[in-house]
Amino acid sequence: MTPDFERMWRDLAPVGRSGADGGYFRQPFGAAERECLAWFVEQAQARGLVVERDRFGNHVAWWRPDGADGPAVLTGSHLDSVLDGGAYDGPLGVVSALAGLDVLRDRGVTPARPVGVGVFLEEEGSRFGLACLGSRLATGATSWATARELEDRDGVRLEDAMDGAAVGETDLLAAVGCFVELHVEQGRDLVDRGVPVGAASGIWPHGRYRFDFTGQANHAGTTRMEDRRDPMLTYAMTALAANKQARLSGQRATFGRLEVRPNGTNAVPSSVTAWLDARADSSEHLASLVRGIERQAGDRADRDGTRLDVTSESVSHAVRFDEDLTRRVVGTSGMPVIPTGAGHDAGVLATAGIPTAMLFVRNPTGVSHSPAEHADTADCLAGVQALADSLQRLVA
Repeated sequence: MTPDFERMWRDLAPVGRSGADGGYFRQPFGAAERECLAWFVEQAQARGLVVERDRFGNHVAWWRPDGADGPAVLTGSHLDSVLDGGAYDGPLGVVSALAGLDVLRDRGVTPARPVGVGVFLEEEGSRFGLACLGSRLATGATSWATARELEDRDGVRLEDAMDGAAVGETDLLAAVGCFVELHVEQGRDLVDRGVPVGAASGIWPHGRYRFDFTGQANHAGTTRMEDRRDPMLTYAMTALAANKQARLSGQRATFGRLEVRPNGTNAVPSSVTAWLDARADSSEHLASLVRGIERQAGDRADRDGTRLDVTSESVSHAVRFDEDLTRRVVGTSGMPVIPTGAGHDAGVLATAGIPTAMLFVRNPTGVSHSPAEHADTADCLAGVQALADSLQRLVA
């Protein structure tokens, strides 16, 4: 098992990487992401698994031994990345799932229930702006009529980007009885506890909000400061206000994406569009945080002579993972059960009513969505063993 996990990881590691020490660019339906998916299909078929896909681009590789019946056990994750992302966010769960099935076979386990390894499309939302898009479509949380019109930064519609890449009609989740996702931890909880693997109790509520600041374009050299209607100034003060609001309340607020028009060095902007990622430990605190940021932004816009419009693009409510399933996943290992502020496909499936649990593998840097994201090989192998143990208990 150990050499095979490491071999799979070596095969996948170079795909979509920007230089020897750079980050990953594996955006949906791009060359790197398609290469990763082709690798997954090849690995699945080499293990005798039957690969199915739905019309949205999600894939599941099924292990259905003779006599296996009843609700299926699904594991897996995603293969896409954020822009300039890390190696482990998503792919670790896919590689570990394949390796976990290898462990079961090495142990002589014949599942009494079908077992699937899933790969969900566009989990990060890095190209079409809606996180967990594949699992949202698979569960019906987002309609195809809405999703097909989503555009990337170059104005390419999702339906056009797919270009026949997803032609299946299978409902991949119809027979799924539970889902267990393994993921690299995106924080320092396990590092601080000094343990390699943990389970998740739930996911903080979170949302994405578009702030459109509108002002008046003007000359950077001839326009007096007091005569300006500068939306960049309104945005800058809003970003500082969001930081302060989140720090004071113990929550999270991030402006990580910005579009400026006309985007010239010697021009006062006419408009600034900024996207806020907000997360909190409860839905009430999330709503309060966003209201506070929007109120301060509006007050600042009044003083600057600019205009503000705020659009809620997506909001995910708090998720509590299935406690009984989590107990079965943890078993007698004594691993800690911790919350997370990061969104996952597991959260979408849980919200859709599928019993769901998560495993986390320690990240010694505590950094994610960055090239600095990491997991030691020994911890990854401990994660594979924990996942295999969980699957064995669930399929026996």
